[in-house]
Amino acid sequence: MRSFEAWKRKQLKNPEFKKAYDALEDEFQIINELLRARTRAKMTQAQVARRMGTSQSAVARLESGRSPSLASLRKYAKATGSKVEIKLSRAHPSTGSG
Repeated sequence: MRSFEAWKRKQLKNPEFKKAYDALEDEFQIINELLRARTRAKMTQAQVARRMGTSQSAVARLESGRSPSLASLRKYAKATGSKVEIKLSRAHPSTGSG
């Protein structure tokens, strides 16, 4: 993991990369939360899938950040002993209204 973090730090110095990375911040946050919940529950993707009544590949897609539905997030949360919390925060002044 350290090599990835070092690579990411280096890449974030590139303004074009940083702009693209920042545009995906919400997706990365969802992915991180899903992985954190599964890790906290000490479960594999296959175990989560069984509890959700789906396939391991569906859990892998969910964890890849492919715009999960609220229903899927609720099933995942229940399977990992978590709960879904949605929070909208004030945008940073530099992000504008779009």
